[in-house]
Amino acid sequence: LALLDPPAGKMAAGATTMDGTVNLSGEPAVRGKTGGWRACPFILANECCERLAYYGMSSNLVNYMIDRLHQGNAAAATNVNNWSGTCYVMPLLGAFIADAYLGRFRTIAAFMSLYIAGLALLTLTATVPGLRPPDCAGCKPAAGQTAAFFTALYLIAVGTGGIKPCVSSFGADQFDDADPREMRSKSSFFNWFYMSINVGALVASSVLVWVQMNVGWGWGFGIPAAAMAVAVVSFLMGSRLYRYQKPGGSPLTRMLQVVVAACRKSHVPLPADPSLLHEVASPDGKAAIEGSRRLEHTEQLRCLDKAAVVTTPGGAEEEDEGPWRLCTVTQVEELKSMVRLLPVWASGIVMSAVYSQMSTMFVLQGNTLDPRMGASFKIPAASLSIFDTIAVIVWALAYDRLIVPAARRITGHPRGFTQLQRMGIGLVISIFSMVAAGVLEVVRLHVAATHGMLDSKEYLPMSIFWQVPQYFIVGAAEVFTFVGQIEFFYDQSPDAMRSMGSALSLTSNALGNYLSTLLVVIVTAISTRNGGLGWIPDDNLNRGHLDYFYWVLAVLSALNFIVYLWIAKWYKYKATAPPAAASVVAIDDTN
Repeated sequence: LALLDPPAGKMAAGATTMDGTVNLSGEPAVRGKTGGWRACPFILANECCERLAYYGMSSNLVNYMIDRLHQGNAAAATNVNNWSGTCYVMPLLGAFIADAYLGRFRTIAAFMSLYIAGLALLTLTATVPGLRPPDCAGCKPAAGQTAAFFTALYLIAVGTGGIKPCVSSFGADQFDDADPREMRSKSSFFNWFYMSINVGALVASSVLVWVQMNVGWGWGFGIPAAAMAVAVVSFLMGSRLYRYQKPGGSPLTRMLQVVVAACRKSHVPLPADPSLLHEVASPDGKAAIEGSRRLEHTEQLRCLDKAAVVTTPGGAEEEDEGPWRLCTVTQVEELKSMVRLLPVWASGIVMSAVYSQMSTMFVLQGNTLDPRMGASFKIPAASLSIFDTIAVIVWALAYDRLIVPAARRITGHPRGFTQLQRMGIGLVISIFSMVAAGVLEVVRLHVAATHGMLDSKEYLPMSIFWQVPQYFIVGAAEVFTFVGQIEFFYDQSPDAMRSMGSALSLTSNALGNYLSTLLVVIVTAISTRNGGLGWIPDDNLNRGHLDYFYWVLAVLSALNFIVYLWIAKWYKYKATAPPAAASVVAIDDTN
């Protein structure tokens, strides 16, 4: 990665960063001694190990619930989706703490302790006799054993909530927008970041799933706990090289102040000239908010501009009545930025529901197919996600090294595609993943009927590797949509709210899991009326219609993309106010 670190160009070696970052001692960060690719290996290694731990215990979780907790297919899929959804909701809490009080570094370090505690308890539930569910077929676990298991799971969910929204943002903080070279490197960082996630997932879905199915769940959960300990050590080792953004105070309070001030002045007319709106003068481009640069006024959502209207001659209202009556333009634009992100955020929910099928329905489908490789080796169904991981690694490298340069020559855009275009391409690709899964299910049911195996629980005479295309297509969709989403929400969030922006991005994953759960509940309720087995029967998937479930998701994905086209056309990129004394790369405002 050091080879990717470009020379400082005309920037002086001892120049400090222009984005407000500081070093470990709290002094302005020196460009030549902190941040950049020199700091990123520690962050990327931390993310790789943390994701190895997460996927190592989550990839095969649906099978653990079926085999050890003796839950039905639909119940196990629902529990996995609910837990996974919680993992993507908790980042809102971690992001708020990071942006408002602790900063990203301290938040990551604090929540890692909860994460390790959860993994340790999970390992105990699979190894200690009093906590381990009985192995016998048909035996139900005791209430205390189930409670310990779910306590461990949700401790992990809380722990990951402080890590997920902060690590990617903290890594991006290592690149200064004021340096054109570092700005370009920041875009590459998100590709490398997502690739590090999938390197960890690659080991988890191959080695650890095999360990869980062939060696034991104690080792299968214990190794992720050890990997998490390595993640902590890696992250702390880079402390002196990092750049740190100072927390800017409660973003929720600032946004509420804008709403209250705008409501109080709902009867006040807006000035024709936006420059008459209240802003704190600052020649270096910084705002009154700690760690934030001033934002330029935008024309969208102008009703919120009333919060920055000065109604007292001379601007005395700020001193007399405080921020609940008069806000700065930057404060107003913070709220506008977050509101503008909401439609884009909502468009990612269906894509996340598609992604969640890899840990639920894809696994259940794969459990019926022939997993044998050679005379004795069997590949677990959950391990097929390795092909999604391989696809992500291949596509991430191809995107950074081949697709972007080629697209740049055609479009003239420095990133090849705009972030919204990149996400849209991924949404289209995701439709084909569900089509591929649905077609395979139609063929699978035909094979079961042809061989008289509709009531058999034996492997069908059909290789599990027929699932590879659907996994590979999901991986391609991830590189375009999810990586673009991480970069988009970081770039378009205000400086002092970037953890919140990343958390908002992650909650679309949560709602995607919840949407998947809701769809399972709805189709189960409808398809089991009048005594029917349903689309997703517990005992025998050969008598179900999982293909119908995939068609529903394919149609929802197509409708979602149509709505997304309108959202992308409406969206306007934010722009920061450049400092007077330096040249700053403006955020591209071309959709």
